[in-house]
Amino acid sequence: MDQVRQVFSVDVLERYAAKGRGVITCMSAGNDVIVLGTSKGWLIRHDFGAGDSSDIDLSVGRPGEQSIHRVFVDPGGSHCIATIIGSGGAETFYTHARWSKPRVLSKLKGLVVNTVAWNRQLITEASTKEIILGTDNGQLHEMAVDEKDKREKYIKFLFELKELPEAIMGLQMETASLTNGTRYYVMAVTPTRLYSFTGFGSLDTVFTSYLDRAVHFMELPGEIPNSELHFFIKQRRAVHFAWLSGAGIYHGGLNFGAQHSSPNGDENFVENKALLYYSKLSDGSEAVKPSSMAVSEFHFLMLIGNKVKVVNRISEQIIEELHFDQTSESISSGIIGLCSDATAGVFYAYDQNSIFQVSVNDEGRDMWKVYLDMKEYAAALANCRDPLQRDQVYLVQAESAFSSKDFLRAASFYAKINYILSFEEITLKFITVSVQDALRTFLLHKLDNLAKDDKCQITMISTWATELYLDKINRLLLEDDTAMENRNSEYQSIIKEFRAFLSDCKDVLDEATTMKLLESYGRVEELVYFASLKEQYEIVVHHYIQQGEAKKALEVLQKPSVPIDLQYKFAPDLIMLDAYETVESWMTTNNLNPRKLIPAMMRYSSEPHAKNETHEVIKYLEFCAHRLHNEDPGVHNLLLSLYAKQEDDSSLLRFLQYKFGKGLENGPEFFYDPKYALRLCLKEKRMRACVHIYSMMSMHEEAVALALQVDPELAMAEADKVEDDEDLRKKLWLMVAKHVVEQEKGTKRENIRKAIAFLKETDGLLKIEDILPFFPDFALIDDFKEAICSSLEDYNKQIELLKQEMNDATHGADNIRNDISALAQRYAVIDRDEDCGSCRRKILIVGGDYRTRGYTTVGQIPPFYVFPCGHAFHSQCLIAHVTRCTDETQAEYILDLQKQLTLLGNGARKDSNGVISEDSLTSMTPSDKLRSQLDDAVASECPFCGDLMIHEVSLPFVAPEEAYQVSSWEIKPHNLVNQRSFSLPV
Repeated sequence: MDQVRQVFSVDVLERYAAKGRGVITCMSAGNDVIVLGTSKGWLIRHDFGAGDSSDIDLSVGRPGEQSIHRVFVDPGGSHCIATIIGSGGAETFYTHARWSKPRVLSKLKGLVVNTVAWNRQLITEASTKEIILGTDNGQLHEMAVDEKDKREKYIKFLFELKELPEAIMGLQMETASLTNGTRYYVMAVTPTRLYSFTGFGSLDTVFTSYLDRAVHFMELPGEIPNSELHFFIKQRRAVHFAWLSGAGIYHGGLNFGAQHSSPNGDENFVENKALLYYSKLSDGSEAVKPSSMAVSEFHFLMLIGNKVKVVNRISEQIIEELHFDQTSESISSGIIGLCSDATAGVFYAYDQNSIFQVSVNDEGRDMWKVYLDMKEYAAALANCRDPLQRDQVYLVQAESAFSSKDFLRAASFYAKINYILSFEEITLKFITVSVQDALRTFLLHKLDNLAKDDKCQITMISTWATELYLDKINRLLLEDDTAMENRNSEYQSIIKEFRAFLSDCKDVLDEATTMKLLESYGRVEELVYFASLKEQYEIVVHHYIQQGEAKKALEVLQKPSVPIDLQYKFAPDLIMLDAYETVESWMTTNNLNPRKLIPAMMRYSSEPHAKNETHEVIKYLEFCAHRLHNEDPGVHNLLLSLYAKQEDDSSLLRFLQYKFGKGLENGPEFFYDPKYALRLCLKEKRMRACVHIYSMMSMHEEAVALALQVDPELAMAEADKVEDDEDLRKKLWLMVAKHVVEQEKGTKRENIRKAIAFLKETDGLLKIEDILPFFPDFALIDDFKEAICSSLEDYNKQIELLKQEMNDATHGADNIRNDISALAQRYAVIDRDEDCGSCRRKILIVGGDYRTRGYTTVGQIPPFYVFPCGHAFHSQCLIAHVTRCTDETQAEYILDLQKQLTLLGNGARKDSNGVISEDSLTSMTPSDKLRSQLDDAVASECPFCGDLMIHEVSLPFVAPEEAYQVSSWEIKPHNLVNQRSFSLPV
């Protein structure tokens, strides 16, 4: 294999790494830290991350030759445990990366520690947490160390292999945090067995439970002195394991937390177990067991002799052999062993003097081929890196299915291929073998895999698939005549599938092409279904009407996305097909204009209907008029015409009398055309309706004349409706009276008696003399004697009443004249100390300027007003007070009168008190009239006793413009401490 393509490569990391402290006997690594043990008892630490190294002598104070047996470093590179063996026996030490001196673990004296299991989930730089040590005599011990304590926290015995006491060669531990606590998983290997332990709680609890139950183990034939157990760690979690056993490499996946129960009651956390025999590594020669091994994600690294064979864990094939560049003095001893640094992701090999680094270069890049060769297609796809690799996996699967004539499965795989085979090549394969179903399946899968941007290809493939579907449907019908009736037939299944396809592809299928295809194959139902998907509702509704399924057509029309114009277009056909369902649909449809439905309703109304049949158009029009409050004259006229054609005119009369515009501001009371209604009712001979229409049009004479032909009582009611025009009302009653007189039959006396009785019904509007001309000339006056006498008595009473009213008027005029004469003599006495109600000065004060515009003074006394209540005011003060207290309009009126008086000049008053005499009433000058108006404005009532004072009760004491005075009276707190208190005498 080309070196560039090698997955694993070997480089010398450190020559003479032992630094002359003997030869290397063991090695461990973690987090770019390597710790070596030498044959002279030294620990040599290389920290490649920090770039330094150090060494510790564990043989100090021990006699004889000492050698490091095993050394163990945690995944973080901080904690180290080493066992030294010499003439004095075995002893185990612990040291930390920060310590300069190791700490001997006295409780383990004499025990040879072969392996250590670190708690990878909980271990930190400062604390090891619980760790397990496996010894050469088959014992397990638990230990924990905190770096700050400078010694171990505890060491305690956990378990011992008693059934087959063997040395524990490998040990691994994992923990899983579950809902009910922490579960421990421990695996240990001896030269012949692999043991597994699991349980909840602590390690002590877990291993104590195995005193009462059997230990689960796997035993393989053969024995190997250097038995090893390795976990592959990915993201701090063990993924799979490998055991270097005597029979081969026993390996499998790890699923911690799995609930699969093993036969002995333990939870089995090992999956997909397999055994790689060593015979596969020997190329036909005698199998050689590896001396050491390491585990990567997909490979096993096995040290056989002085080279490492890399074996693919899945295919169990050797992919590479690694050779080491050893020094001349180390060639004889060979490579001692392998170790891995799971944290750094590298592997190491070592001989007596040197350290070699084994690097991994993208070991999963060819795994898809490995899985593909093994026909594990799902795993192969999971490991593909690019579309070309995936295409090759799909191609192998497709070819395999095609060769086995599983064409439908092959079609699904061919559809996923995008690069290595063209669309034409694949379709030609299916066409060659004439498998239409597989071709259709391929096209459908291809549609799912195409990007949305490939619009042309998507449309082409969708159309092709449509034609294949239609061909399949036709072939099924030809093969089985009962396919349409059998609901469970393949035909019904393919119909359902085809409709789902149309629904999914409605946006990519060409509308015209698809409809032509469906029509050419005679698939009317599918055509309607597709038209519905494409919102071609006209086609759908037309189909349902042809099939006589009005209810389905109406359901389509009621969809929110259907244009409202289709309602009007199909209304004539639908109402003729099913009037009840159509009208019910109209009444539940919003935004429907009834005017546009009039042609359909007129067509329906023109057809003959049974007498007892509910007229659906009338029902809908009544709904529009009464529930929707429709104001369209066309709707009301149509409803009126339908009412007029009914035998019973009660509905027509109720409609004419109903005030549809009631409540509308400035609106009419009805919306039909009265002239059209009158013509229609006259044509249909609905006389009562005509009378109502005449009356409504204020044609009362015509109404009464027509009513007399139908019913005199109706004529009387119509005549009585006129209230505001007495002459017209009398005229109408005369028409009725004439009809009554002329229509009466019988003896003359009976006719006269009935006529006189009719007069009483008019409430005195008509007199006997009004109806006398209607009687024949030869009627005797004696027959009317009583009526005429009664009428004369009424006239006499009216004359007497008029005389009485004239006498009352005469007496009233005399009284008025007397009052006017007495008014000139009326006076009031003013005390000389009387004060003005406004300014509080004396009313009769002499001097000072109290002139008022429009008034003249009497000598030295200013003008004043005196009211019957006793209050007196200067005229100037009264005018000022009233102007201030009254409203703005009245105040402006008073001021305007004063200005006019000033312009006219101050004329002399008629008398000294300013009272106008009786003789001057008829000869008042303009100045006197203005002065009289001013008196009425300011002195019509006392301002203190009249309405003006009552209105002032609601005014506030402090006006808004006097708010500053309110704030001046506010008491503000000051420094109360400095205030002095004074006692006030009582």
